[in-house]
Amino acid sequence: MFPPQMTKQQPRHLIETLAQERILVLDGAMGTELQQHGLTEEDFRGDVFKNHRNDLRGNNDILVMTRPDLVRSVHDSYFAAGSDIIETNTFAATAIAQADYGLEARAFDINYHAAKIAKESARVWSEKTPNKPRFVAGAIGPMNVTLSISPEVNDPSFRSVDFDRVCAAYAEQVRGLMEGGVDVILVETIFDTLNSKAALFAIDQVFEEKGTRLPLMVSVTVVDRSGRTLSGQTVEAFWTSVAHARPMSVGMNCALGAKEMRPFLQGLASVSDVLISSYPNAGLPNAFGGYDETPDETGELLRGFARDGLVNFVGGCCGTTPAHIAAIARKVADIAPRTLPDVDRE
Repeated sequence: MFPPQMTKQQPRHLIETLAQERILVLDGAMGTELQQHGLTEEDFRGDVFKNHRNDLRGNNDILVMTRPDLVRSVHDSYFAAGSDIIETNTFAATAIAQADYGLEARAFDINYHAAKIAKESARVWSEKTPNKPRFVAGAIGPMNVTLSISPEVNDPSFRSVDFDRVCAAYAEQVRGLMEGGVDVILVETIFDTLNSKAALFAIDQVFEEKGTRLPLMVSVTVVDRSGRTLSGQTVEAFWTSVAHARPMSVGMNCALGAKEMRPFLQGLASVSDVLISSYPNAGLPNAFGGYDETPDETGELLRGFARDGLVNFVGGCCGTTPAHIAAIARKVADIAPRTLPDVDRE
């Protein structure tokens, strides 16, 4: 059970107010933008990890410490495209995920530096556009382990981690993000609800520890057109499982393109009495793992979500670029956001 404070009405954050006045735009993919630079092992090592014992290429999160200039350039490109909110480059920045590279001891540092880089970008762009303040969401990914499913085919009861360890790793990540100055906490790409509940519990612990609460966004992903998470829940069941945390918003990202996501987003919106976010992939991946949906196509599909009153936040996930975000921002600019419905919680 969450402590009673979770149910108390918190002062409304500016982001929550704005999201009920106009549709706010998130950013797009980070990894593909970084990889366009043809990064080498030396880029990932930098001076900080020059003598580290493990190979580090592919660990995009540590670029906030070794190539902060590149990470900053991606943030700036999304703000230039029209994003109101960018995400920190911390999708896999927990001690558990970073253990694959032997960097579990640097998890706090990664999150702190990521938040500082993103906040400086937001500060500069907010000064450029005083009537359009910019914000930073601390991105918390799903981890590379699952609490609900055994990794051992012959032992369904086996788990490589337990709830307490996952919770502790998430709490360390949240501390780093908050000390770096993020405006929102975003638990995203949730495929295992038990993992997300560990994250939500950790977030609440850190909020209590620090004596302050940030707006909370949660975003689920489904594995295919069945509309279920990897751990087997429908999106409606997912909302029932996390509604007690009283997030500012709930939504969907990744896995599907906007066209395939629509019926499940509608189902989620029909049972949720909070703000709704949607940041789909640029369509389904092609045979080579790439994404062919054009910015105009993605923008038009999300305009349909907006026109039908489904969303308060929109953006992009895998395969989306600053051009996709610019198209989305243009397409939804003249449409009012979703109004909060009265949903029976009994």
